[in-house]
Amino acid sequence: MFTGIVSEQGRVVALELTADGESGLLVVEAPETGRDLTPGASIAVNGVCLTAVTLDGGRVGVDVMGETLRRTTTGALHPGAPVNLERCVPAGGRLDGHVVQGHVDGTGVLLEREDLGAWHRLRFGLPARLGRYAAEKGSVAVDGVSLTVTAVSDPDEQDQWFEVGLIPTTLQETGLGAKAIGDHVNLEMDVLAKYAERLLSFAAADARGTGTGGEQ
Repeated sequence: MFTGIVSEQGRVVALELTADGESGLLVVEAPETGRDLTPGASIAVNGVCLTAVTLDGGRVGVDVMGETLRRTTTGALHPGAPVNLERCVPAGGRLDGHVVQGHVDGTGVLLEREDLGAWHRLRFGLPARLGRYAAEKGSVAVDGVSLTVTAVSDPDEQDQWFEVGLIPTTLQETGLGAKAIGDHVNLEMDVLAKYAERLLSFAAADARGTGTGGEQ
């Protein structure tokens, strides 16, 4: 589990894909985050939970599979690209952001950004299927960064979106400060909302007499 509090901005060294493009090895420079990392440990790269398989000084290699390449922006990374990094939170550690699993739900695109002096307003478009999970004052992880949603689209709008505000620290210490209009980002919606929807769907099925929610 992660918190969405980025520990370091790393740099991509290489993304080596297999011939069929269905898997590969991503190598990143992570001098701080990878300092005490061990093989098999988890690390979030732009919000994607990945497993460390190679360690070489400050470089960390992680396996990526087809599911990751299809659902996230990982496949578009190139040498030199900045990435947000976070180690998993230790038991008893502070939950300074929100509960982040590192399981990306889909990608979004930056539609607008406005410099308001002390902070920036960013609007992201997201797939229609994810719009229901964006709630004003709720939480969202954008490229692994824990953020508070400040505004959302109406449920009946064809193009779903949400807005967040970025303080100077977030602008300086994460890759979001350099995002341009049209750039894509990884999105992880609040896991609590997803579980609530799943439970309600079973409750509705039980009410219709078609569910199995009461069986042991």
